[in-house]
Amino acid sequence: MPKITKTDAQWREQLSDLAYKVTRKAGTERAFTNDNFPKAAGTFECVCCNTPLFDAGTKFDSGTGWPSFYAPIDGENVSEVEDRKLFMRRTEVVCSTCDAHLGHVFPDGPAPTGLRYCMNGVALNFAPKEDG
Repeated sequence: MPKITKTDAQWREQLSDLAYKVTRKAGTERAFTNDNFPKAAGTFECVCCNTPLFDAGTKFDSGTGWPSFYAPIDGENVSEVEDRKLFMRRTEVVCSTCDAHLGHVFPDGPAPTGLRYCMNGVALNFAPKEDG
């Protein structure tokens, strides 16, 4: 996919205040505030550009209060960046298409990958699978 770039003003106009803070300024929503997605087949997409990121079949309850997945739909749709903020060393996950901050990935997830993609719910839209 081609890279999507917009001005700060364009992102502010498109996104809610919280979605802007999280996706464009690498913020974090409070735990247990935005994991109200349906338990149905479908795709979780980037709230900024609609890039498909995670399949609902890879979502699991991590108990953390944030939507968690064990693998992205396509490794090319997400990028991983070293994050040394807050005096910690973590791996930040961003949308490869628009550079939106999505969350972090940790090595404590379930099989088959052992990874936990801990995402901000406000950074995701859910697209239900169409019958057919």
